[in-house]
Amino acid sequence: MPMIDVQNRPDNRNIPINKVGIKNLRYPIRVLDRRNQFQNTVALINMYVDLPHDYKGTHMSRFVEMLHEIRPEVSLRTFSILLQQMKSLLDAQSSHIEILFPYFIEKYAPVTKSPGLMEYTCRLMGSSDPDDNLDVALEVIVPVTSVCPCSKEISACGAHNQRGEVRLTVRFERFVWIEDMIEMIERSASCDVFSVLKRADEKFVTEKAFNNPKFVEDIVRDVAKALEGDSNINWFCVSAENFESIHNHSAFAMITSGQEKPPFLVTSARPVR
Repeated sequence: MPMIDVQNRPDNRNIPINKVGIKNLRYPIRVLDRRNQFQNTVALINMYVDLPHDYKGTHMSRFVEMLHEIRPEVSLRTFSILLQQMKSLLDAQSSHIEILFPYFIEKYAPVTKSPGLMEYTCRLMGSSDPDDNLDVALEVIVPVTSVCPCSKEISACGAHNQRGEVRLTVRFERFVWIEDMIEMIERSASCDVFSVLKRADEKFVTEKAFNNPKFVEDIVRDVAKALEGDSNINWFCVSAENFESIHNHSAFAMITSGQEKPPFLVTSARPVR
């Protein structure tokens, strides 16, 4: 006796659903690594499609089945294939995916060259509309150090400094390396952050930051200026947040290039531990 497919039953409320699917699926993936070709990591994945007004529900299990078929590699090619498969197998007009994952880069201390692994948060987002137009964006979240120019200018000695976070989202014509985005952001800060620092390294980064003070406004403008000269980038949004050391609030600035596009899917800032 065949089992009843409840999801395919008609719904008489006549209300379509914009996005329906699965959220916060933890899944192993493999992403491109500029130095080592590939890097294995664990992602949080959201997958959604639209649902017509006359369908009661979608088939949730099919999302995971489709993801399982393209594992473990996540690339622009597999990303676009998956977006199209979601629409085809779920009878949808639009599809959306968001993949949030930690990315590790071996980074050497500036003086002693002591190695350590730095963690960065990355997010790959994409959608396909009813005309099969693909919209893909990559986001990186990078920790940085900043020294306040005002504090340095008015103080008899020293200046307040703090760790901050720069978030950069780009749409691009061709492939873009995660490492290139991270390095550009770190160059725009007072100093970059390291996982391992010996005394000689600590002296170096302290003095480098002090001699290179930056407001959050300076950081986002420097990133924006670098991106404006890149023909591969056709849209970007960059923001900087300083976790102020002398205030009970953060300082924040954001620049969006051209006409601001609708935001992608919203999720946690970092993968759940």
